[in-house]
Amino acid sequence: MITPDKFTGRAPINDSLMTRESWKIFQVMAEFVEGFERLAQIKPSVSVFGSARTPPNHPWYALAEETSRQLSEAGFSVVSGGGPGIMEAANKGAYQGKAPSIGLNIQLPMEQGGNPYQDISLNFRHFFSRKVMFVKYASAYVVLPGGFGTLDELAEILTLVQTGKTRRIPIILVHEPFWRGLISWFRDTLVGEGTINAEDMGLFHVVEEPKAVVDAIFDHYEDRGFEPSAREREILLDL
Repeated sequence: MITPDKFTGRAPINDSLMTRESWKIFQVMAEFVEGFERLAQIKPSVSVFGSARTPPNHPWYALAEETSRQLSEAGFSVVSGGGPGIMEAANKGAYQGKAPSIGLNIQLPMEQGGNPYQDISLNFRHFFSRKVMFVKYASAYVVLPGGFGTLDELAEILTLVQTGKTRRIPIILVHEPFWRGLISWFRDTLVGEGTINAEDMGLFHVVEEPKAVVDAIFDHYEDRGFEPSAREREILLDL
């Protein structure tokens, strides 16, 4: 039993644990450095998200593959989580196109295994450093049906854009029937209870077809180009 110091209320310091925790800093730094070095030249890029559990014979897999193929043919590097399911479909579609297919792989106790359709493959131990790489160079987020991990990434980018911690980019949800209940909850409960503003519903939009994804991204950048402005570059430095 660990007894806290009665004056400070803190448990005694475990030196061996602290040493191990301190060395983790260098592991995290290495993930950031490799990510910055290898991904800085992939612009413009689109980060694509979706379930790791979607089988290759599922319509969502085909939808992700064709969406990513069209993005790649349009000149966008495609970044996925590097695993199976919709992540694999995204990399596979991009691999068939002319722009690079990138996988940001994460080490997990189960499910995650790198797919073979990656021109650039990075491996992460930490979700938080991986999530920075999804945002850092993305010109758009494309979110297909998925589970908790997909919802985590969607909430992350919505929060970053809403709070001004990253630049405004297209956030595109694909396949309206899947997202219908969540969007209704956003509107009826979050807006209704005042936990978000009504204007925040405009941070994202929903499409059905791969071409509509590509069109929505080009429409967003029609008058400004894909490169961040000077002000946006300053924002991204503090991401």
